[in-house]
Amino acid sequence: MNTGAPTVLVLGGTGFLGRHITAGFAARGARAVPSARHGAHRVDLTAADPAPLAALLREVRPDVVVNASGRAWAAGAQAMAAANSDAVATLAAALTGLPVPPRLIHLGSVHEYGPGTVGAGTREDHEPAPVTDYGRSKLGGTRAVLDAVRTEGLDAIVLRLANVCGPGTHRGSLLGAVGARLAEAAVAAGPAADPVELRLAPLRAHRDFVDVRDVVDAVLAAAGAPRQDHPVINIGSGAARPMRLIIDRLVALSGLPVRIVEDAGDPLRTDAEWQQLDISRARRVLNWSPARDLDTSLSDLLGAARTELTTQTAMERKT
Repeated sequence: MNTGAPTVLVLGGTGFLGRHITAGFAARGARAVPSARHGAHRVDLTAADPAPLAALLREVRPDVVVNASGRAWAAGAQAMAAANSDAVATLAAALTGLPVPPRLIHLGSVHEYGPGTVGAGTREDHEPAPVTDYGRSKLGGTRAVLDAVRTEGLDAIVLRLANVCGPGTHRGSLLGAVGARLAEAAVAAGPAADPVELRLAPLRAHRDFVDVRDVVDAVLAAAGAPRQDHPVINIGSGAARPMRLIIDRLVALSGLPVRIVEDAGDPLRTDAEWQQLDISRARRVLNWSPARDLDTSLSDLLGAARTELTTQTAMERKT
């Protein structure tokens, strides 16, 4: 990455990942330009007309483009395919059409791999076999980037992320939803007479979680890394933890009396029971390792959820 105040365009810049990434680049002295479907520098990558994207690229003239856009929560298979796969193909085509294409850092997902091997970390050369609509749509986006690298010479790095948590975690996710519920209980008026009841789907899976701020560090490292012949790099904690243990820890950190009820699961649901990334390539290529432990991520998730709720409540009272 150019050391003289480079320009970085962050697509999906108003979302959970995008906000943190934009702030991370700005803290390093870069001109960080967030773009989303709403607000300034807006662009909808799922739109049929690619002209607004081309105009945005000409206007911003980025040295680096970070694709943190996409759909995960409250979206069907078609919407996820449009946002996570088709839109990435449009972006790759737009970048390769520029006179001097910027580096693309595309954020992929551990869900592209599908089921992992119990007790082992999944490496980048593992053949993807996603079992969810989200995983399939994300894999489509990664393949669009890799096709552009192979056929058009696009300079790109795909960071295949583990499940991301930390301050600002989306409440559509399990940890975000539980954090929001605990925050509501914590700021409720008066002492709670009874334990907070959390009704959750069966917590059978083991998951690899990485802090959002560690993801930012990985993106910053990828922006300045040498061009890669093998552009996919795993970013995670390198450990698979039982989801029940993670939820229990989140509850313990909240300090609230909580009763967890695991409802019967959806018999038609398909998901990987074991997710663990091998992150040795990230250490070697990016000189990156996760710096935050899970307790830090969960504590900061709770703190941010409480702050958001308190601020929202104060604003409602003013109106």
